[in-house]
Amino acid sequence: MGILAWIVLGLIAGALAKLIYPGHQGGGIFATIGLGILGAILGGWLGHALLGTGGGAAAGALSIPSIAFAVVGAIILIFLWGLLTRRTA
Repeated sequence: MGILAWIVLGLIAGALAKLIYPGHQGGGIFATIGLGILGAILGGWLGHALLGTGGGAAAGALSIPSIAFAVVGAIILIFLWGLLTRRTA
């Protein structure tokens, strides 16, 4: 059940991050899920490091705080990916 929770959280977080972040990011459904899952990991780590809260997704629970941290993590990853792949003209 934990893997299914990560996939659902990744889909929700990745889609919300792509909606919030301005511009076109590209990628399909698998890229969105992957971005969301990595964002959930990063967001959970940041939440634990900064606020001392446990990661809801790590426990297999989908909650508003776990989605919020995952979306913040996914937005950070979109920003960093944009910096790495930016082409100079």
